[in-house]
Amino acid sequence: MLPNRMQLTRKTEDQLKRLKTMTGVTPNISARLAFYRSIESGFRYQINERKLDGSLVLEKSVWLGELEGITELLLKFTYPELNSKEMMNAWAAHVEDGIASLRNHKSLLNFIDSI
Repeated sequence: MLPNRMQLTRKTEDQLKRLKTMTGVTPNISARLAFYRSIESGFRYQINERKLDGSLVLEKSVWLGELEGITELLLKFTYPELNSKEMMNAWAAHVEDGIASLRNHKSLLNFIDSI
């Protein structure tokens, strides 16, 4: 479903790195939280040629962890018509959407209170 190596936009990646600096939460964990927050909010990916230009190119097992299967099934259920590359773009769009509500936290306690 999703390709084995995945990346995000540079903007999203920078927000994840900033969040790590402020809270200590690693980018892969905050990306998972952002993805599910976006799904819960009702955001839906509109197909476009989004340039995934971030420098963090990680294995999907690192990005998704133990939620890999659930995340892939959720994406497949939500977007049954997308191919593997488009599915990665949808995942990246959801992470970008979800990180908007998480990116400004200044401490771990503040971050935890928001989720």
